Amino acid sequence: MMTPQPSASPFAPNATSAQAAAVLGAMRAIAGMDLTESDNRAIASAARYMFGIAVPPGLSPVEPAALAAALAGSTLGKDAVKFLAVMAFIDGTLDKTKIASVLRYAQALGLHERYVDEIAEAAQGHVREALADMTRANMESITGKPWADADATAWLTPYNAAPDPALAQRFEALGRSPPESFGYAFYRQYKDNKYAFPGEPTALNIAFAVPHDSVHVLTGYGTTPRGELLASTFTAGMHPHFPMAGHILPVIFSWHLGIEINPVASDARGALDPQEFWRAWAAGHASKTDTFAPGWDFWGCVREPLDAVRARLSIPAGGLDRTP
Repeated sequence: MMTPQPSASPFAPNATSAQAAAVLGAMRAIAGMDLTESDNRAIASAARYMFGIAVPPGLSPVEPAALAAALAGSTLGKDAVKFLAVMAFIDGTLDKTKIASVLRYAQALGLHERYVDEIAEAAQGHVREALADMTRANMESITGKPWADADATAWLTPYNAAPDPALAQRFEALGRSPPESFGYAFYRQYKDNKYAFPGEPTALNIAFAVPHDSVHVLTGYGTTPRGELLASTFTAGMHPHFPMAGHILPVIFSWHLGIEINPVASDARGALDPQEFWRAWAAGHASKTDTFAPGWDFWGCVREPLDAVRARLSIPAGGLDRTP
């Protein structure tokens, strides 16, 4: 049974019941003949958070041609293939058969997407090439500029060569903010995790650290592999620039498949929570504020109450998840 959680607006509220059932049936087909507990939880959670429904009784597999027919005339095909791609990785393996199935659905729907090319490349044994493109997509999403380098380490760690003590002190001063404020919660996030503030030699680039760690603070998702995966999934919904290629796939590969993309990200296995994953995505999609957007004013928010800032992102008071 799914644990009751604060609700999120459905990702695709305008899907008809027949369309939603067809997508869920295709997810059922991707999972294969013998559904695991994780498969069942993933389908149930996708039904709830992506479509706002319960799993239809007797849900049966839906093949590519049938899915294409069910979604004809709608824009749901693009999202459906994203959901199917995630479903292929629920069991935590790089399963060539499941990926081949995703490719057939993409072809039937007439979709050619960057992330589809990435998983196809990985299934052919070219994992490093796929990871390199995920890095490029991630950096393009974060910086808003074309990114040709497959290694983002130098950009992510600029203070090794050029420390900025004044910047670090500005973050340190957040410790004197009101205890209920967003700024103080951000400060505690760093102190409790023993992170270096931007500007210190070992810190991450402020252009990534501030928007990413703000997501952690505002959502309540922890910094364990599970929390990192959920924070990036929320980001994919909130900041829809290469959501799959640049945010969701990289963390699935890093934190669920145990395939390291770069030393900064590290790696782990089995971190995809099949229930909370879809909720995080829907909640990010419902957000009215994007912490990665160029106009987001972090410093203008730091003295506001944490829950007031959350409200602007449509995040419930107390956050989405308090599980570390």
